[in-house]
Amino acid sequence: MSDRSIIVTGGAGFLGSHLCDRLVERGDHVTCVDDLSTGRSENIAHLVDHERFDFLEFDIVGRGLDELLPGGVTHVVHLASPASPPEYLRRPLDTLAVNSTGTQHLLEIAERHGARFFLASTSEVYGDPLVHPQVEEYWGNVNPIGERSVYDEGKRFSEALTMAYHRAKGLDVRIVRIFNTYGPRMQANDGRVVTNFVSQALAGEPLTIYGNGSQTRSFCYVDDEIEGFLRLLDGPHIGPINIGNPNEFTMLQLATLVLELTGTGAAIEYRPLPADDPKLRRPDISQARELLDWSPRIDLREGLGRTIEWFRSSVFVAD
Repeated sequence: MSDRSIIVTGGAGFLGSHLCDRLVERGDHVTCVDDLSTGRSENIAHLVDHERFDFLEFDIVGRGLDELLPGGVTHVVHLASPASPPEYLRRPLDTLAVNSTGTQHLLEIAERHGARFFLASTSEVYGDPLVHPQVEEYWGNVNPIGERSVYDEGKRFSEALTMAYHRAKGLDVRIVRIFNTYGPRMQANDGRVVTNFVSQALAGEPLTIYGNGSQTRSFCYVDDEIEGFLRLLDGPHIGPINIGNPNEFTMLQLATLVLELTGTGAAIEYRPLPADDPKLRRPDISQARELLDWSPRIDLREGLGRTIEWFRSSVFVAD
């Protein structure tokens, strides 16, 4: 057991629940905070009776969280936010609120407790990038009034607010920029490309490709991503630091691999590209390698195989 008492907001979500697993496993006390608007209680059901785990159903946009927390909080990890395009497009005001007001509430809690604050930001801060691969020094190419701006600009504001607390109040902070992550516990209907392809293939439906399939993404398996989180959380470097897999694939390559691994004969269906959808996305992880001694270990074929098997055995595939 450690003396770390860690709050994880969004802890019932995909990434949050995996992080809670690792923190509890290594001996930390974890308080998972989630309003269950996009998180799932099923993701943390195996933890609820653990002596080092507590769950609070709470919306961090509202006040009063501090009154429910244990004393001696050492870390505040902020992962709460709708993250899939269909979800943040459906809830634009909620997305902006959790990344502005919610972030500030958590920064205030970290300041009062003298805790380290960890912000989960996103590669979406780079927008439709004009620099490839994306380095942390790149300021991005974001449409500030487009539909996607509620998430992109929300996360950019969260970063700005976090650094303002660091500079003005001396708060100890860390910022990670997350690139496309996949693995068990993703929701089958969350609208992200891996879950779209896997759930469509397993259902025998056509795989939907937007545009001509030449746009690229880089996919990081969840276990690798969480290991990167922990190294940044525990280390001395503020960031922002990219944590993602630098191996780049077109959407057509991804669809072909999913069809191969699922063994289905599903077709591919092409649809128009959504507005402001990035054409290229690949992290430069030089800083993660040099400062955190981190790089991903699980390749796409292996990670997709694990993900597909989880979907096959999960009730979520019917969602």
